[in-house]
Amino acid sequence: MITFVTGPAGSGKTTQAVAQLKQWLTDHVPPSRILIIVPQLTLAQPYRQLLRTADLPAAGDVDILTLSGLARRTIDLFWPLGAVSSGFGRPHARPIFLNIEQAQYYLHQAIAPLLKEGYFDPNVVPVTISHARLMSQLLDNLNKAALINLPHTEVSRRLADTLAPDAAGRVALQHTQVCLDHLRQFCLDRNLLDFSLQIETFARHLWPTPGVRRHLTEHYRYLIVDNIEEDTPFTHTVLADWLPRTAEALLIHDEDAGYRVFLGANPQTAASQVQPLADETVRQTDSFVAQPDVLALGEALSRIILGQSQPPKPPPSESTGRDPLHHSTMRRAFTFEQTRFYPQMLDWTVGKIAELQQDGVPPEEIVVLAPFVSDVLRFAFTDRMAARGLAVQSHRPSRPLSEEPPAKTMLTLARLAFPHWQLLPDPFDVTQALHQAIANLDLIRASLLTQIVYRQSSRSDGPLTAFEQIEGDMRDRISYQAGVQFDALREWLLGAQTAETPPLDHFFSRLFGEMLSQPGFGFHDREEAGQIVAQLIDSARQFRQVAEQVPLDIIDGDPHFAEVDALNRAWLATIEQGIAAAQYVRRWEMRGDPAVLITPATTFLMSNRPAAYQFWLDAGSSGWWERIAQPLTHPYVLSAGWEPGRLWTDTDEVAAQRERLSRLVLGLTRRCRRHIFIANTELSEQGMEQRGQLLLALHRLIRRLPPEPEAAP
Repeated sequence: MITFVTGPAGSGKTTQAVAQLKQWLTDHVPPSRILIIVPQLTLAQPYRQLLRTADLPAAGDVDILTLSGLARRTIDLFWPLGAVSSGFGRPHARPIFLNIEQAQYYLHQAIAPLLKEGYFDPNVVPVTISHARLMSQLLDNLNKAALINLPHTEVSRRLADTLAPDAAGRVALQHTQVCLDHLRQFCLDRNLLDFSLQIETFARHLWPTPGVRRHLTEHYRYLIVDNIEEDTPFTHTVLADWLPRTAEALLIHDEDAGYRVFLGANPQTAASQVQPLADETVRQTDSFVAQPDVLALGEALSRIILGQSQPPKPPPSESTGRDPLHHSTMRRAFTFEQTRFYPQMLDWTVGKIAELQQDGVPPEEIVVLAPFVSDVLRFAFTDRMAARGLAVQSHRPSRPLSEEPPAKTMLTLARLAFPHWQLLPDPFDVTQALHQAIANLDLIRASLLTQIVYRQSSRSDGPLTAFEQIEGDMRDRISYQAGVQFDALREWLLGAQTAETPPLDHFFSRLFGEMLSQPGFGFHDREEAGQIVAQLIDSARQFRQVAEQVPLDIIDGDPHFAEVDALNRAWLATIEQGIAAAQYVRRWEMRGDPAVLITPATTFLMSNRPAAYQFWLDAGSSGWWERIAQPLTHPYVLSAGWEPGRLWTDTDEVAAQRERLSRLVLGLTRRCRRHIFIANTELSEQGMEQRGQLLLALHRLIRRLPPEPEAAP
């Protein structure tokens, strides 16, 4: 029995899936026969919460995986079957799986000779992007090609035929193709499997093998597939073969979603390949989250954005001849505030949050959303919240790990601890690190301390001198307490300089646990800093565990591997290039003390959680509407539904932008229980005038609604 449950967000679909899982376990279905497939593991929280309950003792055997995670597990199990046919250079050695951070490191190694030859030279090609963005877009091409079963050798041709760039643009895509080919051969020679190679190896060499397919389909007889619209054509193709072989399956489809299109999601293939296999389709329409006026707001904005200015005609009984929107109560669903300058918008937002909390609204029921959460926005907002004594946390998973202040502090202290690397930091970085590491040490005193105790040269006693050697008024200006903490930190760093350099993950773990998390130091009682440090430790550990398996060269048949010190320096150089961080589930799970969340709007949607009150900042920003420019890749051209050779035009771009903004607005309103506060500033963060499409849609809607009621919502 295959059941396909569809409906808008908040209609209880995942709740039904959790109930189905509990029913299977209650009916003594073996947990090992149950598989839950989610597009990303961060969406598995409702199922994990059920499986942790005490009355389900065997529930720990239920597998919750992405299909790419299942592919990785299958490759590891059946490696000999696919290693030779896939072209790997060491078929008798174990596969080495790469996450996004490690893939970027080896991509850099593979294409470094090409870059030295002049590939992507801005004097030759019209592409000027950072090294990190170049790495990200090259890998994105490989990943999207694998998900639609497009040979990686055809990527640049497909992009060139569709985007029709000029001659210089075609040269950039030719450079792209050579880089992709080099990376693929580099990985094959060393048994390295990035995401694209994992998908291709499974889809082309293992899943078609009858024994492998039979092993999976007979082992997992009960399937739950949640948020199927956020999954990829690869997943939908595998499910089309798998579902007819299940004893029972439940598929969850969120209407008007598909927020992960830029990651390869394809709602169209979910509808065309998977939904027709269902024995029963159930559509749920009632929202258990949003109130009717909030839902009406989302529907009205969506129609305006899509160019459907008039809603459906009212029933015959409504014969007043007026626009039905005038009879709606949606004006109670939102508050719109227009300010002149950016700081005024933030002041208004924080003031409203303070009022809500004074009225008893829990802080975790308030989210602040923007198209992007820059460092300036995050600092200005958190500073204003702290001034009022209001707790706040941020969540920016796409942000490079090296740009987070706690991570920067750890990286700077590592450079200070191991001066033999000859990578001593700049005085500015030392100032920032001391400001973060020592409690109550402001930037001015941290700068004074750095000027006195830091010398950017290698010495036998390290680059830092003791605070106790400072004499005169400067000692009093910095303060005795800060000096004591600094000397303790300095002594600890000196003690870390053992004869054999420890792995950086070990060093970071000790530094955080023994020093920085202790009273008197900067990370004490700072949960968000602890999460970032934990992610940094995970990154360093996973990098080491992978890199120490990859031989640098083979001499007389014997592989030679890098030493720990070299691995430390390699990871440090990689992470400081600003590479895209891998996904760590703990960063998505909101724990600890209740706090207001500030996060990008798309990130909030992908976490699939509701909130009572939402704040939409910068409504006039083009970021709500436009996608980030990616000159070397394209999420729509490299998709299953795009006809090869068909040109991507401005009309297509505008239509895609309208569709994206419509889905975004619907998704946000369906996840809001009470009220939405929308704020706009005439001048943006950069001082530019703003007239984005979300703001224009709001203005059109407001003009058609009755005046705002006098009473507060």
